[in-house]
Amino acid sequence: MVLSKFMPHNPKFSAKFAEAAANAHVTARALVDLLENYTDVEAKVQRVRDLEHEGDRLSREVTNLLAESFIVPFDREDIISLNNELDDLVDYMEEAARRLSLYRVERPLPQMAPLARVVEAQCALLAQGMPLIENTGRVGELAELAQKIRALEDEGDRISDDVQRGLYEGVNDVQGMIRAMRGGEIVGLIEDASDQAQRVAKTVESILLKNA
Repeated sequence: MVLSKFMPHNPKFSAKFAEAAANAHVTARALVDLLENYTDVEAKVQRVRDLEHEGDRLSREVTNLLAESFIVPFDREDIISLNNELDDLVDYMEEAARRLSLYRVERPLPQMAPLARVVEAQCALLAQGMPLIENTGRVGELAELAQKIRALEDEGDRISDDVQRGLYEGVNDVQGMIRAMRGGEIVGLIEDASDQAQRVAKTVESILLKNA
């Protein structure tokens, strides 16, 4: 790995990761739009699915690029981890959208949109920082972005906790129980996306520290 710092490597990795982070941000915005403007639901869910497919395509391209490259910008294990984590981030958002359609949710829980907003803000920070992943001179800037992502994850946890505390209040029939359980599942998936954004930020920090 030390030797690789002084040898030419394929710059496409950084570009692909930047594309993947930008796609995650667009996906988060699409999820927010779905939840805040809950009309044309099937078309909006399909939009999120299309973006998830785009994320899969970018992930495959990174995998293929890794197989073809002799010299890489940082550890292969880190490339694999970051690639998988970015893919999982979009997968969580797509699964939340998919279940809104699958369960024929008539109206999202009021906390879903604010929670999705948290994820959107995290993804915006990832999209901002990912192009700098190989710029060791900007470690401090990226560390600051990662700190903001962690703070947002804490905010997401608070929203999710509020949902869980009141999820079954006033529920006294089977249908109400089912709706509450399904609502909790979807909130859990959006929270998972927030947690995943923090994992991506941690991996980026780790990569930068290793290569500083």
